[in-house]
Amino acid sequence: MLYLEIILNLPVNQGFTYSYIPPENEKPELKPEIGKRAEIMFGNRKTQGVIVNMSEQIPENCPVEASKIRPIKRILDKDVLINSELVELARWISRYYICTFGEAVFSMIPSGRRDSSAGGFLFEEEIGSVKKNDLSDEQQKAVDSILAASGSNNNSLFHYLYGPTGSGKTEVFLSLAEKILEQGKGVIYLVPEIGLTGQVAKAVGERFGNTAAILHSGLTPSQRLGEWHRIIRKEAKVVIGARSAVFAPVPNLGLIIIDEEHDGSYKSGNNPRYHARQVAMYRCNTLGIPLLMGSATPSVEAWYGMQKGSIVRHVLSKRLAGGEMPHITSIDLNSYRNDGCISQPLQDEIKKTLENGNQAILFLNRRGFTHFFHCSSCGYEIVCKNCSVPLTYHKIDNRLRCHYCGWSTIPPQSCPKCGSMDIGSSGFGTEYIEAETKAKFPNARIIRLDTDSLKSKEELLSKLDDFRNGKYDIMLGTQMVAKGLNFPKLQTVGVILADAGLHMPDFRAGERTFSLITQVAGRAGRYFPDGKVFVQSYSPGREPILFACRNSVHEFYSFELSQREMLDFPPFCRLVRIVFRSMNRELAASVAADASHLLRQNVPQGALRNVEIIGPAECPIEKINSSWRFQLLLKGPSIIPLQKMAWNLAFGYNHTQNVYIEYDVDPVSLL
Repeated sequence: MLYLEIILNLPVNQGFTYSYIPPENEKPELKPEIGKRAEIMFGNRKTQGVIVNMSEQIPENCPVEASKIRPIKRILDKDVLINSELVELARWISRYYICTFGEAVFSMIPSGRRDSSAGGFLFEEEIGSVKKNDLSDEQQKAVDSILAASGSNNNSLFHYLYGPTGSGKTEVFLSLAEKILEQGKGVIYLVPEIGLTGQVAKAVGERFGNTAAILHSGLTPSQRLGEWHRIIRKEAKVVIGARSAVFAPVPNLGLIIIDEEHDGSYKSGNNPRYHARQVAMYRCNTLGIPLLMGSATPSVEAWYGMQKGSIVRHVLSKRLAGGEMPHITSIDLNSYRNDGCISQPLQDEIKKTLENGNQAILFLNRRGFTHFFHCSSCGYEIVCKNCSVPLTYHKIDNRLRCHYCGWSTIPPQSCPKCGSMDIGSSGFGTEYIEAETKAKFPNARIIRLDTDSLKSKEELLSKLDDFRNGKYDIMLGTQMVAKGLNFPKLQTVGVILADAGLHMPDFRAGERTFSLITQVAGRAGRYFPDGKVFVQSYSPGREPILFACRNSVHEFYSFELSQREMLDFPPFCRLVRIVFRSMNRELAASVAADASHLLRQNVPQGALRNVEIIGPAECPIEKINSSWRFQLLLKGPSIIPLQKMAWNLAFGYNHTQNVYIEYDVDPVSLL
């Protein structure tokens, strides 16, 4: 008989002991091993857990007698799902991101019960072979120096490929991956969102064929499990995927690549709230292998790391397709108040572009027809009944819709507060731009891409291919058109409202605005020298917009770092955000106040002067999906005392079950 320690996907920080008696007809591949899943009875329900320890003796800390230890039902896996390296990685995630060991393990592994690869992304069926491109001197130098530094010492494990959009970063990634494969090692290649970077998946498939595996949310759990087993069995040696692919069980892993490193989608929004960049750094540091990140707009933290020398920078300065950096024109919307959302200079340029047989993109990071619905008489604004945010008017179905919880209602005919008939919508979204663009360019073929107009990842990729092949003249879209896309005939890009996200109460608002303008501007002029970008704004003098329009990258990061240092925000301090949410506002506020009191009493010795506890206070968006939200911020120069305080609160504070507490270490947003 064996005794197995099994962990479950529960917010309980302990394992549970079960017994295992080999059946007479036991298959060798279904024997228990650490890292396999077992089906068990937990209470009176059937569930599954992961074996993390095995012994012939009852564990000393087992709280029940031998006769009361229940047997497992069966072993679910032929192969070990998570090896010893991933088990240790899960322990680190548990400690670092304040969650249970079980929650960390189950965030890593696919939840499918049976191995199935049907319907997955099969490169060899969908993509033919293609020749690889010759490397430029800059590209070759980057590949050689990263390979030379590999394994030499920990200071040179982290590398950054920095260069403007179109400078050939993807080719460096693929060439380096090829070299690592020649050494008999595996590669993980992370992209922000698999649906938005279909051409990266194609490039990997073209180069590596069926030795590539893909992991993303579009696969069913069973399909993900099928790809997971292909990786374990060494049938796939290059893994491409979004955030969670950083956990892929690649045998003999030799390199991790993070494309578009600045992207916020690398941070998980659910427990555990891990950041793929930090997890990749930990894996690479543990294994002594290189991590290569890349972007035209690095995160402020990565830029600071390059300045300090903890991350080695490799620069690509030229666009390789023959194009040049586009000419960017800043348009002050205060001077064009009566032109709708497309100013006269932008309209004139789009007209010239269409006459030349080329294409244009109009970008606005806001869905819907108009942004909010209000009364002009009393100022009453219609907000969501479940969230403390204004409703957005969608003309296509004549409804007011919440973009946080999805609740919708029909627009009222009169003001619910004062009864005035002077009620209507203000601001504009992608639907509004579509209507205006059709009116101003009646003969143009127009396509709109946002989550309202698309039903699936396949539809998105199909429409992007149609635009790339010249079936449309003008594309309207949200941030899904801002990154990772190449269009040979794209000449003009218009950013409709650059300051849409600049006024958010979040210390990263400037960084996001600069990054978004730079990324969307980088779509233009990739294949010919006369690409033009028009950036419309009501505050063109604000630094993120000003520096983006001047293409003054170094100046922006210098400004942003000086602001962060003055205000003592990351990367000059560390943060842990604790959010308390409940359907009862008073209850959430009360538990937040109690937690604040406990935290102040339990600041670790030696950290009293350095730890700052801010709050409790209402979150900037106080209510989402009927839950009221309060937050505390723990702030200090070192993350360790902040994590210790949060850990003690998470596992030592008994509070009412009607309040849920979220722990976010190194948050990317404070909204």
